[in-house]
Amino acid sequence: MRKVYTAPKKVKGVGDMAHLSIDGKWVEAKENTLLIDVLFAQGVSIPHFCYHPALGKDGNCRMCMVEIEGKKRPQIACDTPVHEGLVVRTQSPAIKEVRRSILELELINHPVDCPICDQAGECKLQEYYMETGQYESRLETSKVRGKKHVDLGANVVLDQERCVLCTRCVRFTTNITKSHELGVFGRGDAAVIDVYPGKTLTNAYAMNVVDLCPVGALTSKAFRFKKRVWFLRSFEAICPGCARGCNVFVDHHRAKYEDDLMYRIRPRLNEAVNGHFVCDAGRMVYEEQNLKRPAKAYSRGIALSVKEVIEEARREIMHPLSVVVISASASLEELWMARFFESALGLKVYVSCHSDPEFEDDYLRVADREMNVAGAKALGLECICDPKIIFEEARFVVLIGQKEVERWMEACEAHGMPFGLIHAHATSPKARWSLPIASHFERSGRFMAQGGLVQESKAGLDKQAPRLSLVALLTQLFDYSPAFIEETMRALAAHLEGSHG
Repeated sequence: MRKVYTAPKKVKGVGDMAHLSIDGKWVEAKENTLLIDVLFAQGVSIPHFCYHPALGKDGNCRMCMVEIEGKKRPQIACDTPVHEGLVVRTQSPAIKEVRRSILELELINHPVDCPICDQAGECKLQEYYMETGQYESRLETSKVRGKKHVDLGANVVLDQERCVLCTRCVRFTTNITKSHELGVFGRGDAAVIDVYPGKTLTNAYAMNVVDLCPVGALTSKAFRFKKRVWFLRSFEAICPGCARGCNVFVDHHRAKYEDDLMYRIRPRLNEAVNGHFVCDAGRMVYEEQNLKRPAKAYSRGIALSVKEVIEEARREIMHPLSVVVISASASLEELWMARFFESALGLKVYVSCHSDPEFEDDYLRVADREMNVAGAKALGLECICDPKIIFEEARFVVLIGQKEVERWMEACEAHGMPFGLIHAHATSPKARWSLPIASHFERSGRFMAQGGLVQESKAGLDKQAPRLSLVALLTQLFDYSPAFIEETMRALAAHLEGSHG
């Protein structure tokens, strides 16, 4: 005997909550929430193409059909608001057959060339196709073919014949970037996605359409056919492109007899910082970190061991007129140690900043290109952009990790100022000595985004020749014990907790 639902008594102040049944289980959700969001929140797998949390409902793919008690026909979950007493069935035989029929329509003109498709392993159409076991086509005529390898610009390639016309990419350029490069052209089985005449896909967030595409229609030139996704491993990090602090996944792989390389960066959801997206500049920072990775230490242009160069660097730095200039992209832990050097050792420490107003926009990108400017200020360090400030007081300059390191080195040379270099991506024969350190994605650390949010960026690369982190190098440079470093980090935690109340 079927259970009869009795609405609970409404409690004053909570009238905006509704009780609904999903596959026989009663749950609570806010009134008028989209049913598809409630299903996701409850861990219910529901097929979909056109719906995306950042883009909202569109209702064109019809894949998210569910059975709703009291309705004559199946309803799409992405356009059904939740209300009190709603009874939903997502796995009934009837609704499975409806989805199967819709999927067959999607596959009519699709090439089903999964073995050679770059999206294989991450394709929603492939997943649904395999789940339904719909391997035989009943189509008796030839398939309609679209254009292949269409260069849309901004590192994006389109294969029209693989498109399911979910319009996520069109809605992204219409509603998010408001740059309106993409549209749907033609009708019926001749309808295709393309750029408007005379336009190319050139906005600063264009590569997000690759992530949004649920199939293999939109792919990245930088990643296309470089690596199969099932070989990739991922770790969570913070984008070093600017001070926004966007959350990302870093996908990497270490092939046999090769070094561990990064192959792409993808956005990681954080509603408080970057939502579902990141800019193209942030996506591509891995290229420099793959290519520019000096592994040797140098003294006056001669390659020596790291230990030998550390000894020379110690003699140069331990002088009352030495000035340390550390990048504002250093982690809170690294900046805290620099602050300690200033107070305990008498070394003057500055934090180098890099402001680029042309990079800034009204969405995610900010002018501060160094990622931890807010953290440096929170720790009481002095930020400077002009190298000339340091030359009147310095005898020797130590440059650590600057994004504009060439500009800083040129300024030192122009003023006849000897300098040492500690960097992840640069060496210089003109430096007294150069020490390599771990790059951003090779070491863990915390960073403060604009607004004071402290976030952790994790290390996940497995390099054949791992390099010292800046904290480890400075520990060796000044011969600090592990107990001292542990106490220093506890002091940092206490400082951050006190500064945020």
